[in-house]
Amino acid sequence: MTSSQVLIGVGLIVSLAVGCQLLAHLLRVPAILLLLPVGFVAGVLTDDVNPEKLLGDAFSPLVSLAVAVILYDAGLGLDLHRLKGHTRAVVVRLIWLGALITFVSAALLAVPIMNMSLSAAVMLGAILVVSGPTVVGPLLKFVRPSERLQRVLVWEGSLIDPVGGILGALVFHGVLAGGQPGLAAPLGAFGASAAIGLIGGAVGAAVLWLLLRFLTLDEVLGTTTQFAAVVAVAAACDALRDDTGLIAAVVMGIALANLPGLDVPARRPFFETLVSLIIGLLFIAISATVTPQSLRHAVLPALGLAGVLVLVVRPLVALLSTVRTDVPYRERWFIGWMAPRGIVAAATASTFSAALVQAGIGGAERILPATFIVIVATVMLYGLTAVPAARFLDVRRSARSRPLLVGGDPWVVDLGGALRSAGLDVLMWAGLDRQRRRIEDAGLELAPGELLASATGAGAELEGITDVLLLTDEDDFNALALMTLKETAEGPVHRLEPPTRSHGVVAPYTGSEVLFAAGLNRPELARRYAAGARIVTRAVVDGGVPAGHDLLFLVRPDGQLTAVTESSAPTPTAGDVAVLLTPSAPPASHGIGPGG
Repeated sequence: MTSSQVLIGVGLIVSLAVGCQLLAHLLRVPAILLLLPVGFVAGVLTDDVNPEKLLGDAFSPLVSLAVAVILYDAGLGLDLHRLKGHTRAVVVRLIWLGALITFVSAALLAVPIMNMSLSAAVMLGAILVVSGPTVVGPLLKFVRPSERLQRVLVWEGSLIDPVGGILGALVFHGVLAGGQPGLAAPLGAFGASAAIGLIGGAVGAAVLWLLLRFLTLDEVLGTTTQFAAVVAVAAACDALRDDTGLIAAVVMGIALANLPGLDVPARRPFFETLVSLIIGLLFIAISATVTPQSLRHAVLPALGLAGVLVLVVRPLVALLSTVRTDVPYRERWFIGWMAPRGIVAAATASTFSAALVQAGIGGAERILPATFIVIVATVMLYGLTAVPAARFLDVRRSARSRPLLVGGDPWVVDLGGALRSAGLDVLMWAGLDRQRRRIEDAGLELAPGELLASATGAGAELEGITDVLLLTDEDDFNALALMTLKETAEGPVHRLEPPTRSHGVVAPYTGSEVLFAAGLNRPELARRYAAGARIVTRAVVDGGVPAGHDLLFLVRPDGQLTAVTESSAPTPTAGDVAVLLTPSAPPASHGIGPGG
């Protein structure tokens, strides 16, 4: 290809990848629903969007390195200390039992259905084990399942990617060595691959740990350092033995996520942007390599394989993984209806199938088309039916707001009680023991002590929380927490106004909107509460606020919480519940009604 064709091709791939993600964001659908068909159509319509022609023999190694970065990112999210109790048992079963049943079932079915040799079918079975958070996560954002159900599915998706990557790499080398007599050669290949990957990952993790632990690196430099280390280690391992870089990348990510005394600045906006771009580029590039000719005799058999995986294998895995647990049957059935395949399946199929075709493995040329069709079928099916299925099974979270109040002063606990009396599920967190006892004495739900620490960590999310209210008497803490939590919280994050604009070391420079009307700052709230003011709820009848009262929040009829901020005050309407600060001590109850 000429240099101009290469430039046009690269520009088109990047533009299509980002354009699909942008359009998916506007349409509020998972990006994969657009990336796969757009890449396929682009590959059919023009030769410019053909990575095999653009990059030649470099395409497969680059795909392997890109997948290594994605798996490293997935490994960074696997803080094993956060996988506890009941969730741990279900997730562990879904991983090992699900991987085993899916692997064996897909391999055995692929021989007659896809007309493959056993070696190619085993490789396809290993590829189809993976699901992945890059697909499951966006779907769950639309579904909004119950908190426990979401946690189980997110953890399964995060763990199955690296497990599937390792399984795929080991099976690949076993298949290549399978033509040699006896078991010694396949077992030797497994052992060599595992050893190179584990040693490379351990060395890479140790180097990164030393760099990040003892050098003062900002977010950008810390991220680029990790990116360079992952690519270098994965490339070195792949140079010694093909695709062992995937194992090394997973080991590096998991090791860094669980090593003590290290705050990995990876899963922040810059790194997430990098991974998101890589995923988009891979989907466009890989789907462009799938030709109509390769699909001609694979569509119906692959759809049949996908149908068995969706209707039989996955429900069986879900039921066996949740047997003798307290997971309700409604949630079990939804777990059985959520197993889309994603980027790791596509990338590993692209990487491994080419080498197996060159090695003369019978039916290996059908691995990539079959994987492509299974990905499209499962993503389309789950993407279109997940919300109706969750609604039918009644496993969706309530649409009502669930605020997290951070702080334990008396007026904050009073506010939590008022919001609860307005019908909201309130969660509170405080750092001091006396404040935590005060919250418990008020009968309010107290979040675990490590909530904020885990929420501000790598890739964490405040699961189920719709609003975060930072109400401590430490203005700099409120400001710092806001800057961190606004990247992970689903909804708005608000903080109190400090005594003055110049108060504190950090607070004056965050530039964020603060809670409540001008002048109703933290010291003023504390002063008025000490003087006898209280926080009450009152049903809005005529749209007005009683004289002398300050409006703090409105709870709409649908349960949505709307805060009064310095620059905007929502208008009360009939049916709302107003949360008010009284001018003097009100009656003891927080009942909703004209009398408050």
